[in-house]
Amino acid sequence: MCLSGAPEMVVKMRKEVKPVIVIEQKGKDFTYTMKTPIRTKVHSFSIGKESEMTTLDGRKFKCIVREEGGKLIAETDKFTSVREIQGEDMIETLTAGSVTFISKSKRV
Repeated sequence: MCLSGAPEMVVKMRKEVKPVIVIEQKGKDFTYTMKTPIRTKVHSFSIGKESEMTTLDGRKFKCIVREEGGKLIAETDKFTSVREIQGEDMIETLTAGSVTFISKSKRV
């Protein structure tokens, strides 16, 4: 087991596979879609409201996403996810305990 209890295979896939991520915003409502060769995950959430999401390996969890300084921050008792736009890149920093995973996506 690794980051936030994710199996090694999920962590390896996340490092090696280049997912297509689409983020759509309508006011405080967001739809986050991540497409990989294996599956497509869609999460919908509203800033400041509790939402149910699913991990890549199928576990469900609830969190509240907030916006702070142009960053989207999701926190649970097990991890913190911070997404931010830097130029043409989206940087996601996922922290679980003492482990941090940083992912960089390019705008296409």
